[in-house]
Amino acid sequence: MPENTSTEKEKPRIGVFICHCGSNIGGFVDVKAVTEYASTLPDVAYATDNLYTCAEDGLNNIKETIKEHNLDRIIVASCTPRTHAPLFQRTCEAAGVNKYMFTFVNLREHCSWVHMKEKEKATQKAKDLVRMGVARARFLEPQEETRVDVTPTALVVGGGVSGMTAALSLANMGFPVHLVEKDKELGGFVRSLHALMMTTKSANETIRPLIDKVNAHKNITQHLSSHVASVEGFIGNYDVSIGGDGAEPKEVKVGTIIVATGAVPLVPDGLFGYKEHPGIITSSEFEELCNKKELPRLKSVAFIQCAGARGQKVSYCSRICCNVAIKSAIHIAENRDNILGVTEEKAAEAGEAVEEPAAEKKAEEEGSERRRRRRGRGRQAEDGAGEEGAAPSSGVEVTVFNRDVMAYGVENELEFNKAREKRVKFVRYGPDNLPKVSVKDGKLEVGYFHETLKMERTMPVDMVILSTPLVAQPDAATLSQLLKVPLGQDGFFQEAHVKLRPVDFATDGVYVCGACRGPADIAESVSQAAGAASRASIPLANGFVQAEALTSVVDETKCTGCGTCVEVCPYSALRKNDEGISEVIAAACKGCGCCGATCPEGAITMTHYTDQQLLAEAKAALEEV
Repeated sequence: MPENTSTEKEKPRIGVFICHCGSNIGGFVDVKAVTEYASTLPDVAYATDNLYTCAEDGLNNIKETIKEHNLDRIIVASCTPRTHAPLFQRTCEAAGVNKYMFTFVNLREHCSWVHMKEKEKATQKAKDLVRMGVARARFLEPQEETRVDVTPTALVVGGGVSGMTAALSLANMGFPVHLVEKDKELGGFVRSLHALMMTTKSANETIRPLIDKVNAHKNITQHLSSHVASVEGFIGNYDVSIGGDGAEPKEVKVGTIIVATGAVPLVPDGLFGYKEHPGIITSSEFEELCNKKELPRLKSVAFIQCAGARGQKVSYCSRICCNVAIKSAIHIAENRDNILGVTEEKAAEAGEAVEEPAAEKKAEEEGSERRRRRRGRGRQAEDGAGEEGAAPSSGVEVTVFNRDVMAYGVENELEFNKAREKRVKFVRYGPDNLPKVSVKDGKLEVGYFHETLKMERTMPVDMVILSTPLVAQPDAATLSQLLKVPLGQDGFFQEAHVKLRPVDFATDGVYVCGACRGPADIAESVSQAAGAASRASIPLANGFVQAEALTSVVDETKCTGCGTCVEVCPYSALRKNDEGISEVIAAACKGCGCCGATCPEGAITMTHYTDQQLLAEAKAALEEV
């Protein structure tokens, strides 16, 4: 399809399309006045307004107008370019105009939303922004995007549930996958757990089929007791060195990389008497005791939520801790899997007898329990729910001290209700009145301020279980430097955009899933892993990537080879050639401009954001209306 470019005409023919965006712009800006003003600007051949430019009729209007008025440059003044710029660029291409002859003017975030109560000033600013866009559009030039071949192989870092899911998903598509796991076996953190939420199977029983599928798949090459030692290259062409325990590093070439390294539980040193008494343990240590069947005989258990979270050791809520505590509380209340050590063998050793209740007695107890629920339903409050009444069926009193219960989702809410029906008590505490765990005469006590009764109380307990948050892996910073991907303020890997690109990094070709991007349960980790695998498979399936023409260009006659640009590039998109002159890796360059800003010789310019274009825009901003 032929393209209308500036070389075919002596004078630019600019089309301006201004959007009302419903009331987002039109409610605070006089769009008609801005449109009339735009039509008077030099080189503007056509100007109009639309109620919704991104709607089908608005896009068709752009296509028809380009052909009718022979436009070679297009300006759309509307809402955020992050979501809509690609849509308008495709529309321009469909009408025969190079996508880089398009300019976006953001009237919503830059004008109407920040000047909602100043319609006259907002209208004037909108005119200024449109004038600046027109000034830049005069110097736009068509660009060509380069294609880069892709190695159809993937690397997955992390052999937990999310890593195995991502690897298996890619392998089932027919792509070879290198799966790197630092432990000597697959399974990750889940392997150490006793039970999972909303299932009667053990954790190992639940993930065993997944491990077996990964072990049996011919497209998956496992690298156990290994780590990523170095990464060089860019999307489609990564050279990765995989190091092992005392073994020679293995060199592999991959096209895309998925990070699924998971997270680890916080060690609550110095909190709630941890390590001062063997009965004060973390939730992960509780799971280990259940696995080993080493849980002692208990009469009362206290869970303390947010142990180290929300301003104590870390600032964030770990999200899944409440659901884990609810799951564990139900297991204790029901003595599921005989975790309380009252098996027939242990009872025989202690000279005790374990009676199975007769069917009639069991039915009577169940009927009594149902009647008790009906009477108590409606009068149980959120604070101290279930505090009065009989103990759970296991005979163990279970109390969950919480700031608030984060039981998000329908299933988790039902589990929360089930725990209350099992007579698990939920006692709320404030951030200024944390529970205090003390040891008196070798026995544990929990002191707390009862929010409802407004008084201090104490509770003797046999065990205190601290619900600690998940924190980032200790080697997350090292891996982030190797892959040139960012970490958030809490140490977890940070995606490109939490809504628009939730499993992508800003660096093309690298993706993230599971608890390494933030605390997540197994269901969420599996969903993210499937999404990351889907994203990573696109360049592998295409066999190439088309790099945007928003890259830096090096003038070899000016470059002295000082290497400043190579050092400052956050994407490792510059390197020195055999002659010592800097050259750009188009597939890796994101057009951020760091290299051009720091080049002492002025040898680097940016395509589509040239000095001429930016200076024209800046001068237009200073013009008097």
